Amino acid sequence: MKPKVVVYVFPGTNSEDETKRALEASGVDVALVRSDDTTDAAKKADGYVLPGGFAHEDRIRAGAVAAHDRAMDVVIEAAEKGKPVLGICNGAQVLLESGLVPGTSQVRRPSAAFAPNIPGGRFRCVHIYMRLLIAPARSALLAALPEDAVIPAWVAHGEGRLAASFDELAHVEREHLAFVYSDANGDVNPQAVPNGSALGAAGLINKAGNVLAIMPHPERDAWTFMHRYDLVPAKTAHEALQPSGGIALIQSFAKAFV
Repeated sequence: MKPKVVVYVFPGTNSEDETKRALEASGVDVALVRSDDTTDAAKKADGYVLPGGFAHEDRIRAGAVAAHDRAMDVVIEAAEKGKPVLGICNGAQVLLESGLVPGTSQVRRPSAAFAPNIPGGRFRCVHIYMRLLIAPARSALLAALPEDAVIPAWVAHGEGRLAASFDELAHVEREHLAFVYSDANGDVNPQAVPNGSALGAAGLINKAGNVLAIMPHPERDAWTFMHRYDLVPAKTAHEALQPSGGIALIQSFAKAFV
């Protein structure tokens, strides 16, 4: 029986369909659920994904309003029970604003945030690579990835710069830094960071390892046809439909239920 995953759709979410397709291709049943859904059906899911977009128009800060949405009551309860939770881009912002990641403070009292990009808060949409920094065994969501895995993805955000106090950043670096921006070979350097993110952070994880927040979009690098043709030319329809590197992270999330 396939695991059941809820993908929550907030007002302003725009990446639910790509996320759903990548999850279904990785072997899970997916339900798109509106964040204002008042039924208890979503509570029965095996896991949750918060996709990208601009929930509630990113008012106050990206993810700040959505973190107090009724849907997050369900996600917080599920996370505290150990169910897998993945936040992508805007979903990652929501997870930080809800306090689930890095999880060093009380729920809904964030200790870190994804702040406006440097320089100037400009929106960035570029293809990037991110390297797995922690041991895959640290999290069931990442256990199917190889050591030091390099995942291709796209960033598309105006607020992706990790920001926190110096003490909090030191704690994050020791225990919660899951992915950092890198080049295609996995080498970490400042030029690979598209948004000025502290620690070069692309993704954070909670202490229990069941909640992962990543700013890049791996679901937008799930198949070859998602690449620029001049960089990765697909000569046939078959080649265009072949899996690409970003799907590996989605597949690893799906295997967390096995």
